[in-house]
Amino acid sequence: MTTQHRLGRTAAVLAAALTLSTAATGLTAYAAEHSGKTGKHATAPHGDTAQRDDGDGWERDGLRLDAADNRKVDAYVARARAAEPAISRDVRTAAALSRAELVGFDHRLKSPDSLKRKVATDLKDHPERNVDDALARLSDAVRYTLQWPDDRYVTGVTLAAEVLSAWGSDTTKWSNTWGREKGYKGLNSGWSAPDSRQRFEVQFHTPASKYAQEETHKLYEELRLPSTTPERKKELQDQQDAIFAAVPVPDGAPALAAPAPLPRRTDLTPAA
Repeated sequence: MTTQHRLGRTAAVLAAALTLSTAATGLTAYAAEHSGKTGKHATAPHGDTAQRDDGDGWERDGLRLDAADNRKVDAYVARARAAEPAISRDVRTAAALSRAELVGFDHRLKSPDSLKRKVATDLKDHPERNVDDALARLSDAVRYTLQWPDDRYVTGVTLAAEVLSAWGSDTTKWSNTWGREKGYKGLNSGWSAPDSRQRFEVQFHTPASKYAQEETHKLYEELRLPSTTPERKKELQDQQDAIFAAVPVPDGAPALAAPAPLPRRTDLTPAA
């Protein structure tokens, strides 16, 4: 990327922050209010270790990848890890400008085993796909969580998303479930990094919605196992619905929309 492009992008970031800073007036540091939280992404424990992850492939809990597919996932993991520092720089900038609490930053890289499980599950559920299709659908090999109190949530999400967009990341997913009657409450966004084009995920939460996510994580992990019966899946879903039903919905959260794409230099007509 040229210096001129970088300067243009930096100017766009500062402009986005300045435009929204009036709405953000009154935001103050509040990390102490949540000092009791662990600040970690929940990870589901499994009673067994990976049955195989070697030159012959990967296998665990009835899921498997052959040797060739396993190597492709390993290569994807390497690319994601190489792209992560630049992505983290941009996300930390967005968090700082929006006064967000960056939760679980130490867990921003998904483990290789978790990614292989996700790819193997996708291939099992969709036999018509190949490993390249499954990898193209991944959005959370690199992932982050930004959090604000309820009364600052909408302003915070708006500013953070605008900054990421202005910095050059393109939105690939915008899943706003604050308005749903049952199930998960929160806002999960997917992005494509400006230089590497590596996809990454940013979750936007309140303390209550983040707590509910962590409380339901074990239930979700059991629900997605191939061995879980339909009857048990219904029980697990009902338990998750009950936990998320208790999460307060910030005013205006259901209406939050993805930022409009900013014009790129290639989109602009050169001056005469």
